Amino acid sequence: MSHPASCLLSWLVAVVALQHLAWPAVLCLALAIMLSGKAVCRRWWILVRRARWLLLTLWLILAYGTPGEVWHDQPWAPTDAGIYEASLHAVRLVAMLGSLGWLFEALPRDRLMAGLWALMQPLRRFRVDADRMVVRLALVFDYLEQQPPKGAWRQLLDDSRHGTGGRHVVRIELPRWRGADTGRVVGVGLVMTLGVWLS
Repeated sequence: MSHPASCLLSWLVAVVALQHLAWPAVLCLALAIMLSGKAVCRRWWILVRRARWLLLTLWLILAYGTPGEVWHDQPWAPTDAGIYEASLHAVRLVAMLGSLGWLFEALPRDRLMAGLWALMQPLRRFRVDADRMVVRLALVFDYLEQQPPKGAWRQLLDDSRHGTGGRHVVRIELPRWRGADTGRVVGVGLVMTLGVWLS
């Protein structure tokens, strides 16, 4: 079994590099995520559907905010450079959501939390409570995975005010770090570095 921290590190490297990739590399990454399986694509679609207004807003801001030649000399239209930049950033964000769908599929909730806990251990030197941060992140990921019903925030506030909120249990079980885990992180780093260099 792979170490969850290696999957998380690989994902972080891919997300950071994704912001610097050009069209061909971004499309290759999106294709690789699509080929990961139906479950990953299903999660990807759910994440994209939930972020659709964010994607549209981002596209409009970048399309109309980037200077350049107006598209087809239409006074209402964005610039050519704006359309290019907005579309590239939107596709990068969609690919990032796909990688997040892959991460959720590769690491079930407890393994994801275990990987986060392992990665946050060096922060203890700076008196950061890694346990508390992992539990809070677990709650955030729960809300990402399962969209709460309308008005659920009122129930959450009532529960926290009266101390009746449910207790969440996070199990931390970490396998040993192996050479394959190091190879995974280094391999993803090399592929992403090559993609950035070729972009």
